[in-house]
Amino acid sequence: MTLVQIADFARADHLAVLGAFHTDAEDAALGLGTLILLGPDEPGFWHYVTAQTEFTDSTPNPLDRWSHRTITALARRLGGTPYFPFGTPVRPFITWALRSGRAWVSPAQLLVHDTAGLFVSYRGAILVPGELDLPPPPPKPCESCATKPCLTACPADALTANGYDLPACHAFLETKDGKTCMTQGCAVRRACPLARTYPRVDAQSAYHMAQFHK
Repeated sequence: MTLVQIADFARADHLAVLGAFHTDAEDAALGLGTLILLGPDEPGFWHYVTAQTEFTDSTPNPLDRWSHRTITALARRLGGTPYFPFGTPVRPFITWALRSGRAWVSPAQLLVHDTAGLFVSYRGAILVPGELDLPPPPPKPCESCATKPCLTACPADALTANGYDLPACHAFLETKDGKTCMTQGCAVRRACPLARTYPRVDAQSAYHMAQFHK
């Protein structure tokens, strides 16, 4: 089994391989193998996933439930073990993303991905046995981003010298001016040049913002 073959299997459910790395002796809780990070395959992810049964049965957390069902089934097919960024125990997905060589901490201190930009999101991961051949890591996109618009895009001024001001962000989202962020996604994420070309629909961003700002 190759990473390309696994990506083809995942694509059947509109999932994309967003990175992978070989585990080592420090990953005793996981075991040795290759951990593959999965996220939305765009374009078309939201149209596909919202047509699934989890979005029509009026039960909470449809996206997480779909992710669990779909990625668990794929893990069985691959003879691997699934992991998720929701539920317990809490898994270190940000650390895993950084280890994949395809995600970095952006100037805005949010995770940035080589293709999804600041719109990167992970639906799960699968640990498969053995060390698969992995492509070399791409360059960090922020290094060639001259203007770094993410640093000045926040209308709530929630990105401060002391870190992310979460209360200021939530307070802004309650205002009339916060409607655009609620319906189209975080202004900082939208400002990222990679995110501007990433075909994520507004309805998907609105769903995530509603989950964030409850």
